Formats: sequence, C-alpha cells, structure tokens
Amino acid sequence: MANNLITVEQHGGFKKANSWLEKCLELANLGWLDKYGRKGVEALSTATPKDTGLASQSWSYEIHREPGEVRIEWHNDDIEHGFPVIIGIQYGHATKSGSWVEGVDFINPALRPIFDEIANNVSKEVKRH
Repeated sequence: MANNLITVEQHGGFKKANSWLEKCLELANLGWLDKYGRKGVEALSTATPKDTGLASQSWSYEIHREPGEVRIEWHNDDIEHGFPVIIGIQYGHATKSGSWVEGVDFINPALRPIFDEIANNVSKEVKRH
C-alpha cells in the first residue's frame, strides 16, 4: 500500500487584503472618525448613570493617527479624590462606610451601535470601490 501525501500550495500575495486596509484608512481621513467620535460622546453621555450629572457631561474623544493605524479614544474627566468616577460606575466601588456598590456596564452597550455602524459603513464603502 502506498503512502498518501497531501501537498498544499499557496500562490499570490496579500494584495487584496492590503488594498482593503488602505481603503479603510482612506475612509478614516474623510472625517468619519470625527463623526463617530461625536456620536460616541453623545451615546456615552446619555447612557451614563446620573447622580450629579458631572460624569455624564465630562465625556470627550480624541482621534489618533499613526502609520497604519487610526483610532478613536473616548475619555471622561470626572475625577474625585484622584479616582475616575466612570471606572467606579462601570466596575463598582467601595463607599466611605465600607459597603460595595456593584458596577453597571453602560459603556459597552452605549458604544456597540457606534462600532456596528462604523463596521457596516466601512464594509459598504470598501465594497463600492
């Protein structure tokens, strides 16, 4: 009985993948990220649990562009006693009396529609080209 040998060969390169990624970066330069940065701030502000309202009003965003990378970062500047309030709301925190307040995951649900919209629009635009 002869030994069976399986051979797998791959020809070509990453031209299509690189082209797709380049188109994604082009879209980022068209002002899309600024639009989504603002939408994210609005969504986070709306979703932030309100006590005094300061945390919900303290959202901002930054766009970072580096070679081969573009990203949006959302920030919240509400700090109390050196601690970011938003972290305490999201993940939970201790009180002065020693009890524990459970966190509320509001960031991920607020941003999920933004991420989905970005992915859908980029996919449509890349397919169009």
